Formats: sequence, C-alpha cells, structure tokens
Amino acid sequence: MQAIGLIETRGLTPALEALDAMCKAANVKLVDFKRIGSGLVTVIVEGDVASVAAAVEAGVAAYARTGGELISSNVIPRPHPDLAKMLY
Repeated sequence: MQAIGLIETRGLTPALEALDAMCKAANVKLVDFKRIGSGLVTVIVEGDVASVAAAVEAGVAAYARTGGELISSNVIPRPHPDLAKMLY
C-alpha cells in the first residue's frame, strides 16, 4: 500500500457520490466504507500517492456539488503498517 485517502461526510448518499467520483477519477481501490454514527460516513481508498491525491480531490469536488457537509478529507502517503492493521 502506497497511500490511503479518506473522505468523511455527513450523509450516505453524498458519500456514495464522492466515492463514485473518486473511483472514476483515478486508479484507486475501495478499502472500506464506515458508518460511524450521527450520519457520519467515512470512505477509504488506496493506491499510489498521485492517484489517491487526485481521487480525494475529485471526491471533495463531487461532494461539494451535492450541497452536503464535508467533515474532513485526508491523504496519507506511505502509511505505517500498524495503521493498515487498524483500517482493515
């Protein structure tokens, strides 16, 4: 795993919109989709650093078009192996 990208949103439908844009924009793979509670949803993708960065940027832009509330987005290049254990 070279990089992890995360987008946290409020609402399932806008999160799916962001995920669709992320997967179409770059060569990334869905790692996990977590419903945290209180309507918070986190989408996690992995791939090479440039692809993950492009995917997160596309996901944030797609989410902005829905008019929803974006909580956070992040790209983690070269994550520590223990982080991967926590996510999977």
